[in-house]
Amino acid sequence: MAVRGLAAPPTPWSKNLAEPKIDPTAYVHSFSNIIGDVRIGAHVLVAPGTSIRADEGAPFAIGENSNIQDGVVIHGLEEGRVKGDDGQSYSVWIGKNSSITHMALIHGPAYVGDNCFIGFRSTVFNSRVGNGCIIMMHVLIEDVEIPPGKYVPSGSIITNQQQADRLPNVTDADLSFATHVIGVNQSLKAGYQCSENSSCINPIRNESGGVGNGSGRDRSYAYTGSSNLAAEIVQQIGDLLAKGYKIGTEHADTRRFRTGSWRSGAPITAKTTGEVVAALEACLRDHGGEYVRLLGIDSKNKRRVLEEIIQRPDGAVAPKSSNGKGSVSVAAPGGSASVASSDLGGQIGDLLAKGYKIGTEYADTRRFRTGSWRSGPSISGSGAADILSKLDAIASEHQGEYVRLIGIDPKNKRRVLEEIIQRPDGAVAPKAGTAKVSASVAAPAGSASVASSSLGGQIGDLLAKGYKIGTEHADVRRFRTGSWRSGPSLSGSGVADILSKLDAIASEHQGEYVRLIGIDPKNKRRVLEEIIQRPDGKVAPTVSAPASASRPSTATVSSGKLDNGVADHVRGLLAKGYKIGTEHADARRFRTGSWNSCAPIQSNNISEVMAALDGCLNEHRGEYVRLIGIDSKAKRRVLEEIIQRP
Repeated sequence: MAVRGLAAPPTPWSKNLAEPKIDPTAYVHSFSNIIGDVRIGAHVLVAPGTSIRADEGAPFAIGENSNIQDGVVIHGLEEGRVKGDDGQSYSVWIGKNSSITHMALIHGPAYVGDNCFIGFRSTVFNSRVGNGCIIMMHVLIEDVEIPPGKYVPSGSIITNQQQADRLPNVTDADLSFATHVIGVNQSLKAGYQCSENSSCINPIRNESGGVGNGSGRDRSYAYTGSSNLAAEIVQQIGDLLAKGYKIGTEHADTRRFRTGSWRSGAPITAKTTGEVVAALEACLRDHGGEYVRLLGIDSKNKRRVLEEIIQRPDGAVAPKSSNGKGSVSVAAPGGSASVASSDLGGQIGDLLAKGYKIGTEYADTRRFRTGSWRSGPSISGSGAADILSKLDAIASEHQGEYVRLIGIDPKNKRRVLEEIIQRPDGAVAPKAGTAKVSASVAAPAGSASVASSSLGGQIGDLLAKGYKIGTEHADVRRFRTGSWRSGPSLSGSGVADILSKLDAIASEHQGEYVRLIGIDPKNKRRVLEEIIQRPDGKVAPTVSAPASASRPSTATVSSGKLDNGVADHVRGLLAKGYKIGTEHADARRFRTGSWNSCAPIQSNNISEVMAALDGCLNEHRGEYVRLIGIDSKAKRRVLEEIIQRP
């Protein structure tokens, strides 16, 4: 291992020519630069392309089992020190079991504690990061102390202590992720060390049949014999065995297949691909005229990792994994990925009873994010059970992809249903209580569908003004920090179509907040932010979210008298210290969004404000009038509500 470790150059502030001190068990790639008094502990991995320069600030310490990944820069100012866990002063201290990931910058004086994760392109300068912190991607940490066990979302800029103290705590999932990264890099370290040791690498080369074999799999899992099974299935079997999974089978006649009542086949205890293939062929012969599916079983975690139909009653073998690589598709733990559920059957029956047609669409993960679904075959059959059977075949054909059921009104040429019935992990979208049937197909009682009349009115109002519709989502932790993630933009033939797509997005992000965004493309600004789903599945009341777009009136006034709904709005705004204003527009100005301001309302008394509002309505009869809630401190609007229409 030719490590590029150099002595620190002589400078006006240091002439000691200190050299790196690297533990023999550490691995430092030859394409990295280590300069000056850098102390690297046991079992550390320093990846290619790193620059660790203790030529200005010094010394640096990197604790055992930590990993410094590609492109990381560690440097320090000549002035300023932090106290390490050993009580000595350092320019940069990185603790044990920490990951400094690709392109991160640690600039001293800086302290990073034990069991920390510093994400891609993040910067830590003149700061202390406590033990067990998770710093995600593109984060700036400057002049603060991050308390132990805190989570910093991607893109955050933490430059004052108040921000640092308000950060959320890491979760068990975060800790598991960070531990996994450490484990991966320890394996990489061992692999790099082995690759430079002929006594270690030669036996591996011999096992794989010589240099350049490239198979990457144990010879016992390779299969060169002839088989009636498709090559993709044989390769899947080899992959499963190589990963330590067990092989099983299930079979079902046509009636049991429709109801998802599979029967287990004889256990397969063989350890090689050839023996397993022979056992599978025997199973297919024993159950001719039935459905047979291959199972991959993770016996350690007691779950299924693969469910693949390999025989149908007509003897045909189902097409295999759509990626053509024989990769293992992960099914829902402990259960079938069959789409044949009673709830879905009820939906199909409802569609057929109303004379609607059944279609399908599918999309891989990339196309799903952009809403670029591909059309699948239309489905016709003698009844719901027949259609369920055909849906199951389509889902099997597109394993590893999203598949959705489409309900089509052929008379009005529009969609009445879009229901995701399969996801890439093999799980089927929950049906009970979340039916995504639009206004033309009644949703079950108690459904949390976002397709409400008030939301439909808002969408109609946005479309009428030429605004675009978008979505964002956030889990509970991201919601607290305001770190929303963008969802797909929505376009459609009308309000019902967009409501249906909103329902699909809400279903996709169950257990999260989802909000509707109204966008003015001309002025490049948001005119509406409306939460339409919360983690408990409840839909947020449409009158409570701050809005910047006119919403459908819940308080239409035709006689100059305001109703209780408007009074409640005014009372709530005044209670929060907001100012009240009004705007009016005739029909022409309303179409172009050119509102005129009414006389300002200075009073904070509810009776006086209501009287002023009533006077404005009387003055502008035959026009649109809207109520404005204004946060004068933040200089923004918190409410725009139409209270009179022509």
